[in-house]
Amino acid sequence: MVGHAGAAEPIKIGEINSYKSQPAFLEPYRKGMELAVEEINGAGGIDGRKLVLITRDDNANPGDAVRAAEELLTRERVDVLAGSFLSHIGLALADFARQRKTFFLASETITDKVVWENGNRYTFRLRTSGYMLTAMLIPEAAKLNKKRWAIVYPNYEYGQSAAATFKTLLRAVQPDVEFVAEQATPLGKVDAGSVVQALADAKPDAIFNVLFAADVAKFAREGNVRGLFPATPVVSLLTGEPEYLDPMGADTPEGWIVTGYPWQRIDTPEHKAFLDAYQAKFKDHPRFGSIIGYTTIQSLAAGIRRAGGSTDTEKLIAAFTGLELGSPFGPIQYRAIDHQSTLGAFVGKLGIKDGKGIMVDPVYRPGGDFFPPDDEVKRRRPAQ
Repeated sequence: MVGHAGAAEPIKIGEINSYKSQPAFLEPYRKGMELAVEEINGAGGIDGRKLVLITRDDNANPGDAVRAAEELLTRERVDVLAGSFLSHIGLALADFARQRKTFFLASETITDKVVWENGNRYTFRLRTSGYMLTAMLIPEAAKLNKKRWAIVYPNYEYGQSAAATFKTLLRAVQPDVEFVAEQATPLGKVDAGSVVQALADAKPDAIFNVLFAADVAKFAREGNVRGLFPATPVVSLLTGEPEYLDPMGADTPEGWIVTGYPWQRIDTPEHKAFLDAYQAKFKDHPRFGSIIGYTTIQSLAAGIRRAGGSTDTEKLIAAFTGLELGSPFGPIQYRAIDHQSTLGAFVGKLGIKDGKGIMVDPVYRPGGDFFPPDDEVKRRRPAQ
């Protein structure tokens, strides 16, 4: 797809996401995008062209997502596509981009398949992948020195992939580990009491959790009530992100080892500039979705600038290959080998302060340190 030729015409970004089904993450995400668009346009846009953001809700349905993408291209005549939170929707949009030969930045979807098994030349991904996030937790899991593990995850692509990766990576550093129970729950419909009881019956030494949003809050609350926590150590993806941590309040399960976003404790110039601007505009603190939305738009702007202001698909692919830019977490790069960015995440433990959940002793893990060897990436990603 070739971009608009007129120098004064706006650059249209078509964005598709599960706004109605995942508001905790995606409302802050939308605000992050709006802040970035405002900053870029306030500085003159890109070669005098303003950015215009056009969003569509996918109803958490891959078919609806593809129909929205088609409408954005044909009726709205957008220059680029971006978005996707749920992993199965990210995969559907990546395949659509491949078929239509149009550029797609998968902003938040975590599944490894979007850049590996199902990867294609038209799709790049911003957010730290499931493999990377899980790999960041493996050293902490190994330090627990627990033999019998249980796993609980949402039963769709993201959860299934994270559970499989955890088992593979933990076995690599702890060959005698045993996985004694798995609970695969319907997304957004966890029966927390039954799950906690099943895990307790298996008598694991530790638990790996992949549940998020309302599901993880219900799981944590029920586990606290029934005594599963804090007696059983938990290693957990995403739970330190404020969109999921804030609602837990005093029910926050202290001691869980998590990935997250401790916005109050990041003392770098890049993050301070972002935080000040976000709070000034929205009178609220950012969530992790805010970081992703903001960096999605900044990535697209950086790529278009590197492409000489063009939104031509082939020029954008070339520009994004190896693209380097700044983010609120510091510099990132889109890797040539698999189109995955090197955005990292914070690892720490959960605690409670003044009745609110917090991350304790967070440490930033640069994404570039948590990839598998290149030969494994080439094996998992189809030949281009």
